[in-house]
Amino acid sequence: MIFTFIINSIIVGIAVLIHFEALNGLSILLPWLNIKPRLRVLVGVFGALFAHVIEIWLFAFAYYFKIRSTYFGTLEGHFNNSLMDCSYFSFTTYTSLGIGDIKPTGDLRFLAGLEALTGLVLISWTASFMFLEMQKQWKAM
Repeated sequence: MIFTFIINSIIVGIAVLIHFEALNGLSILLPWLNIKPRLRVLVGVFGALFAHVIEIWLFAFAYYFKIRSTYFGTLEGHFNNSLMDCSYFSFTTYTSLGIGDIKPTGDLRFLAGLEALTGLVLISWTASFMFLEMQKQWKAM
């Protein structure tokens, strides 16, 4: 259980660091772009989406390697142990969509819960970041 906690904490920590660096980079880049304010906002949105996709794939790789070890549990349902199925599960978990056609067993349930919480926090962080960036551009639009 301690081993699972440590690995899951590292995965969540890496996801948060990726997001922090992405938003920090966007906050530096956006004011320097010599483009229309509307396009600056779009660059911010697509940059944030790109960061979320990287974070989702981080979790997908974690599921993929964890199910290969058989120590952490598995994913059951409409699932064939492929990386694409792991990424599908990760996308639905991170966004809290939770379709339910794939479900985790064993210690993977802990990672799935942490991914949903992490996704909620990071998506909220992106929303507040984009609000602040758009607020800077309102007058220029």
